[in-house]
Amino acid sequence: MFIDEAKIRVKAGDGGNGCMAFRREKFVPRGGPSGGDGGRGGDVFMESTERHNTLIHFRYNPEHKAQRGEHGMGSNCTGQDGRSITLQVPVGTSLFDAETGELVHDFREADERILIAKGGRGGRGNQHFATSTHQAPREHELGRAGEEHAYRLELKLLADVGLVGFPNAGKSTLISRISAARPKIADYPFTTLEPNLGVVTVGEEPEQESFVVADVPGLIEGAHLGSGLGTQFLRHIERTRVLVHLVDVSDASGRPDPVEDFKVINNELASFGPPRHDAGEHPMMEKPMIVAATKIDVANPAKLKKLAAHARRRKLEFHAISAVTGQGIEELKWALAGRLREPVLR
Repeated sequence: MFIDEAKIRVKAGDGGNGCMAFRREKFVPRGGPSGGDGGRGGDVFMESTERHNTLIHFRYNPEHKAQRGEHGMGSNCTGQDGRSITLQVPVGTSLFDAETGELVHDFREADERILIAKGGRGGRGNQHFATSTHQAPREHELGRAGEEHAYRLELKLLADVGLVGFPNAGKSTLISRISAARPKIADYPFTTLEPNLGVVTVGEEPEQESFVVADVPGLIEGAHLGSGLGTQFLRHIERTRVLVHLVDVSDASGRPDPVEDFKVINNELASFGPPRHDAGEHPMMEKPMIVAATKIDVANPAKLKKLAAHARRRKLEFHAISAVTGQGIEELKWALAGRLREPVLR
């Protein structure tokens, strides 16, 4: 099961209490204070790893608590520190404060490790309160409480290319044709209910190139507001470098105007997420985009011609493909590889 959202609560360990004790030894009738300090509470860390690719292990286990420090003991013995714990998340996970919504950390690479809850300090034993005029102190400190926080985890897939388009535009069929991914394919909308990743290779060894393609559930008008499966999966193409906009040019879709379909999906992409502060531009629309007319083996020639003309006016690269017959597939793969060789503009 693919789980890309989770809420967790973490509690660092409390510090152990300081001890109140006095030396009791033979021939030492008035032994001084000997209460040891409490141990420090364990911390809670979060670390990114490539061993996980979903947040399912947090969905059913949302509470995580580090060990508290042991109390101090007599004979100036300090209590043992509590054990810290490390929570592992997939690369691509964003960590948000559940109360404020503030981004705490974005795990973009493997083995990133941050402290998310600090353990409490151990209390001081009564040995620390002895003075020349107060030689038998009974004062001692309680351990400090460990930090407690609620967080929201959000996973965004790490892929080079994102496939977007209306439901049933042919995204799943395409990714199954160009990679080893085998998503569910059927002739009805929203067959794809979770993102799929596929590795695409072009060329021959030793100069073979590869890149990762993400197929997300189809978008509909109002997706950025949550219609269909919109906001649930739009974020998975935020980190892609290139978008392939698939538009069905057959009559099977039941939609008469492919250009209108193209505009609707682009509007949803532009409306998702906050704009950049400097120019009001949306990062999603700054990505290079390739327009792909799909199902050309059963295409309506008028629709195909209209979409191609619109792509030329927009100065967008255009490809006509059929994932069933394989027409245009190799050309599209090489075009994507070429786009990914281009430097990333920041």
